[in-house]
Formats: sequence, C-alpha cells, structure tokens
Amino acid sequence: PSTPEVEKQKKAQKKLLARKLTREQIRPGTPEPVEGRQHVHVQTELYLEEISDRIIEVDEECQTDEFLDRPPTPLFIPAKTGKDVATQIEEGELFDFDIEVKPILEVLIGKTVEQALLEVMEEEELAQLWSHQRAFAELRNAEFAELQRLEEQDRRIREEKERRRLEHLEKLQKQKETAEKVAARAFAQRYLADLIPSVFSNLYDSGFFYDPIERDIETEFLPWLMSEVEETLQKKVLGRMMLDSLIRVVVEKRLDEFSHPPPSDQTEAPAEEPRATDAAPQVSGEADAADQPVAEKEETDQPVAEE
Repeated sequence: PSTPEVEKQKKAQKKLLARKLTREQIRPGTPEPVEGRQHVHVQTELYLEEISDRIIEVDEECQTDEFLDRPPTPLFIPAKTGKDVATQIEEGELFDFDIEVKPILEVLIGKTVEQALLEVMEEEELAQLWSHQRAFAELRNAEFAELQRLEEQDRRIREEKERRRLEHLEKLQKQKETAEKVAARAFAQRYLADLIPSVFSNLYDSGFFYDPIERDIETEFLPWLMSEVEETLQKKVLGRMMLDSLIRVVVEKRLDEFSHPPPSDQTEAPAEEPRATDAAPQVSGEADAADQPVAEKEETDQPVAEE
C-alpha cells in the first residue's frame, strides 16, 4: 500500500489503543482476593472456547515448482547529479579530544560512583530491614508460642473444672441413689416383716418347699420299685399261665387216653403212646374238640386251674 494509507492505518491503531487504555483506566478493577482465595479467569462469552495448555499444531506441506538459478540482482546506483565540493580541515581546528571528553568522563564517573554508593546504601538498608524482619518474626513466633501455651493451659483448666463438676454431680447422684436404696430397703423390711412368714407358709403348703430325700424317694425310688414289682408280677403271671396251659394239655391227653381204651393187641406197649401224644398236641386238641362232653369238662376245669 502507499505511504498515506499506511500512516492512516497507524493513526487508527493508535486511536484504538488510546481508547482501550482510557477505558481500562476508567473502569474499576477487581479487588484483591482475601487470604486463602485466588482469582480464576472464567469465560463469559456466548460461545465457549476450549482452553488447553498446549496449542493444537498441524503439519501442512506444499509442493512448489522448481525455478532455475539466476544471477544475483546488481545493486541499484542512482545517477550522479550536482557538483563535487571539498573542504580542507587542519588539525586542531574542530576540537581537542582530551579537552572535550574530560567533562563527559567526569560526569560518567561521578554518576557511576553515586549509583554504586546508592546501591551499597540500599544493600545495607535491605540488610537492616531483613535483620529487623527476622527479629520481628522471632518475637512474633515467641508470642505465638506463648499464646498457644496460655490457650492450652486455659483449655486444661476448663477441662479440669468440667471434669470436677461432673464428678461432683455424679457423687451427688450416687449419694441420692444410695439414700433412696437405704430408704427403700428399710421400707421393704418393715413391709415384708409380716408378709414373709405368710408367704413361706403358703409356698410350703403349695409344695414349693420340700424335703429332698422324700422328693427323691417319691420321684425316683418309688416309680422304679413299682416298675420292678410290675415286671416281676408279669413274669409270675406269665409263668402261671404257661404252667396252666401245660397242666391243661396233660389233663386233656390223660382224659383222651382214659376215654378211649386201647385194643388188646396194644396192651403190651402202653408206655409209648404218651410220647406220641406229647409229640402231637394239636391232634389231641382236635379230638377233644370233636368230643363235646370232654370239651365241656375242660372248660369247667380251666377256671379252676387259672385260680
């Protein structure tokens, strides 16, 4: 672009910068954050922009055409115009270097020395400030430690007072409970003085108090004795029944033998028939059942044998 346009653009940029500076100066700034807080930049635009520590980079490539080498461009030398004029200056006509440089050197040296002295004084002042700061920090730390010690002592005293108060209240409560228990015990003794004999008599009558030997005999010995007696009686009854059945069988056999006389050819061996009748009791029973009068006699004889 041409020179006037560039100047216009520069002037416009300067105006914009000046307006921004004036706006920033007029606009009130954000107050400093309180202790323990910090300011954080927050996006308030309509369109959110992702903020990242690393900028996104993309590699792009472009292939250009090859150009042939050409000789370097010669320097532009404008055409000479006007006339050449020369002036002869002799030595010592313009200035003396030593004379002209001396005040400048004096000023530079004086300023340098003054600046060095100021820096030394500033360092000494900073050292004094640091020493005062260290002394103040030590004093503050000592005061803070003393304050903590006094606070801890106050806390221990308060805890001790609270503990003593609770112990006193607990002691009063225990004394009150003890007095109430003593009063209740005395009242119960007076109230139960006439009640205990009647209660014991009622419990004794109800059977709650008993002789352990008598109770053991009633609960353990007598049931065992009765069971043993019953078992013995059952055995005796069983033996009697078996004896009665044997007697009945023998009587029936003898009755059968006497009711049927043996023939004449069998008189020689009378002793062998009882063995045959003993070996077959069911056959004699059937023969007795067939004979009605004999059965009636057996029925009349059975109760007598059982008795």
